[in-house]
Amino acid sequence: MVGLCVYCGYRLGNHFHSFQVETLEQQKARLDDYYARQVEYVRQINTLEAELAFERLANQRTQDSLKEMGEKHYQLKKELAFYEKVIAPEKQADGLVIDQVSVSATESPNHYRFQVVLVQQVLKKRYAKGFVELALTGSLNNKPSEIKLADISALKREDLKFSFQYFQVIEGEFTLPEAFIPEKVEVAAVLPKGKWQKYRRLDESYPWPAVVKNDLQTSTLILD
Repeated sequence: MVGLCVYCGYRLGNHFHSFQVETLEQQKARLDDYYARQVEYVRQINTLEAELAFERLANQRTQDSLKEMGEKHYQLKKELAFYEKVIAPEKQADGLVIDQVSVSATESPNHYRFQVVLVQQVLKKRYAKGFVELALTGSLNNKPSEIKLADISALKREDLKFSFQYFQVIEGEFTLPEAFIPEKVEVAAVLPKGKWQKYRRLDESYPWPAVVKNDLQTSTLILD
């Protein structure tokens, strides 16, 4: 009986041992399968992330290219419009015009550069001769004030004279008083009476916030 019990216990133990070994092998196989699937999922995720990053980069480059093309198109249209005024004035109103006014900030506090572009729009062009006046209106010590260019710039009247047949650029620099808050830029082109021209004065006014930008890389705004 003892021997029989030992034998039966031995066979039963071997049976359970074999069952446990088989179960462990199955579990190990399933675990290896899960690991393999996980590695494949991670690979797919990395591939999708790489494709998404590539699509984003391509989309950004496309947007940059479209933006650049739009800027070039705008610049070409602006240049074409400018040269049409000079070369084909019959498409425009006759006479002298202040075509462009720009103001840009410099690295020095309250110090600015300005540029005025004059264009003559007549079929039979004679030389337009005269001078430019520039003034700033705003607030000084909380009171309405107007400052003329001569008071804030080293430019002389000779520097503001023009004599041209098609177009001319007048430019210079000025420094604003610290307590002055500008609101408008007043520009005038004056043609004194002469042998070949009548007296004429052309006045234009530009809002300061719309004209001036403090960003040194994009500090010029042109008002057509």
